[in-house]
Amino acid sequence: MTAHVRLAPVPADASLRRLDVRGLLRDAEVRPGRVVLSIAAGTMALGSAVGLAAVAAWLIARAAGMPSPADLALAAVTVRFFGIARGLFRYLERLVSHETALSGVVALRTRTYEGVASSGASRVLGLRRGDIVARMGGDIDAMGDAVVRSLIPLGVAGTVSVISIAITAAYLPVAGAALAACLVAAATLSGAMTWRSARTAAQAGTAAAARVSTATLEAIDGAAEHRVWGTTQDAAEELRAADRDAQDAAELAARPAAWAAAALQAAQGAALVLALWLAVSAARHAGLPPTDTAVVALLPLAAFEAVNAVPAAIQQAFRSAAAARRVQTMVGDGESTPHLSGDASNDGARAAASTTPAPASASLRLEGLSAAWPGMLPTLPVTATIAPGGALGIVGRSGIGKTTLLLTIAGALPPSRGQALLGDTPVGAHTIGRAIAMTPEDAHLFGTTVLENLRVADGTVTRDQARDALEAVQLGAWLDSLPDGLDTPLGSGGNTVSGGERRRLLLARALLSPAPIHLIDEPAEHLDADGVDALRSLVAAMRAQGRSVVIVTHDLGILDVVDRVVTLDEH
Repeated sequence: MTAHVRLAPVPADASLRRLDVRGLLRDAEVRPGRVVLSIAAGTMALGSAVGLAAVAAWLIARAAGMPSPADLALAAVTVRFFGIARGLFRYLERLVSHETALSGVVALRTRTYEGVASSGASRVLGLRRGDIVARMGGDIDAMGDAVVRSLIPLGVAGTVSVISIAITAAYLPVAGAALAACLVAAATLSGAMTWRSARTAAQAGTAAAARVSTATLEAIDGAAEHRVWGTTQDAAEELRAADRDAQDAAELAARPAAWAAAALQAAQGAALVLALWLAVSAARHAGLPPTDTAVVALLPLAAFEAVNAVPAAIQQAFRSAAAARRVQTMVGDGESTPHLSGDASNDGARAAASTTPAPASASLRLEGLSAAWPGMLPTLPVTATIAPGGALGIVGRSGIGKTTLLLTIAGALPPSRGQALLGDTPVGAHTIGRAIAMTPEDAHLFGTTVLENLRVADGTVTRDQARDALEAVQLGAWLDSLPDGLDTPLGSGGNTVSGGERRRLLLARALLSPAPIHLIDEPAEHLDADGVDALRSLVAAMRAQGRSVVIVTHDLGILDVVDRVVTLDEH
C-alpha cells in the first residue's frame, strides 16, 4: 500500500512575489526577435483598427460636404486597406506568437523532464499521480501561455496606445494629452483591481485544477478497486468536491474582473466625452477643420481596444507564475525564482551531487530507523546492518508502513526517527538511483520497446546484456515469441503484458541496475512457482556480485533468500 501526501499550497504572497519573466522566457528558449515580431504583427492588426477608425471618421466628415467622388477615392481605398490589413496581420500575429509559444512549451517540458530526472526522486514521490500529470501537462501549458496571453497583449497595448495618442496629438495636442491620461488611468485602475485578485485566484486555480486532475485519474485508474471496496461514491464525491474548488477559484477573480471591466468602460466613456468636448471647442474657437474634429472625436473608440486586454494579461501572468512555481517544486529549489534553471548555487550543488562516486562496498546500517509520512503513525524502529552481498527481509501486515520504510531507506523520505547510513554517510537524494536503487511494487513500464524499458536501469545496457537479464528471470521464451524481439514496443503502463510478465520485466531491470544496493517492494507479486524460482535465482545472482538486497514482502515463502527478517508488527 503506497501512501501519498498532498503538498500544502504555497501562500500567494510568498510564491508570486516576483514574476520572473526573463527566467521563464530563458527556460522556454523564446527568442526576443520572435516576441518582437509577434508584437509588431499585433500592433499592425490593432493599429489597422485605429487607422480604420481615423480614416472612416475623416471620410464621413468629408462626405458630408458633398465633394466630388475623386476627392473621396483615396480615403475609400485606404478604408479597404485597413479593413483587409487588420485580418491579415491578426492571422500573422497568431501564426508567429503560437509557433513561439508551442516551441517554448516543448522546451519547457523537455527541461522539466531533465530537471525531474536530475533532482532526486524525493521531489515527486510525495505527489499523487494526477498531480504530476497536471504539473507536466496543464501547468507547463499555462507557462507557455505567458507569451501569447500576457507578454504579447501587454506589448501590443503599449504600442497601439502610443500610436493612438500620436495621431490624436497631431490633430489636437490637448486632446492627445487627454487621451493619454485616460488610457493610463484605464490601464492602471483595471490592472490594480485585477492584481490582487489575480494573485489569489492563480494560486487557488492551479491547485484546484491539479486536484480535479488527480481525482479524475484516481477515479478512472482505481475503478475496479472502488467497485470491490464499495468506495465508488467516495471517489465521485472527491471529484465533485474538486470541481467545486475549481469553480470557487474561478469565481475569486470574477468580481474584481467585473470592476476592472467597469473601470475600462468608464475610462473609455470619459475619453470619448472629453475628446468630443475638446474637438467641438477647438472647431468653434480655434477653427479646427470638420474632418480633423471627427478624427479627434471618434478615435478613442478604437484606441481602447488594446487596453481592454490588460486585465486578462495580468491574470494570465499570475497563472503562469503559479504554474511555474508548482513545476519548480518538482525540479528545483522551491524558494528560488519560478523558473526551471534555478540559481547558480543550486545548480552547482546538484552537479556536485551527481558527480560524487557511489560507494561500491559500503554497508547499509539502519540505526533505530522509523518511517512515516507527515501526519501518520511512525513504524516500529528497525536496527540492522546489511553487509555487501547481504540480504534483509521486511514483513508486516498491509498498511503498517513497509513501503514507507523502504522509501526512507532509499533516501527519498526523511526518517521519522533514527537514521539510515551508507557507510558513515546518511542516505539522501544523492544516493537514490546511484548507490541505492529501488523497484516499487507499482514501478512503471513505459510505452516504448522492451530494450528501452530495461535501459531505465542503466542507459548503457547492451542488447546481449538485456537478453541475458530476461533469460535470468525466465523470459527468454517470451522474448523469442515477440514479433520484433527486444525492439517490440510495450503499451504504456505495461498494458500489453500479463501481471507475471510485468513483474519479471521489473526484476530484470533490477538485475541490470549498477547500484550496489537494491530495494525491491513485493517482488513475488503475480509470480507463479516458476517465477518465484526465478526470483530466488536473481537474488542469489545479485548477492554473488556483492550487491545488497532489501526485500519487502507479504510472501513468507521467499524469505529463504535473505539472511535476516525484521517485522514491523508489534510483538
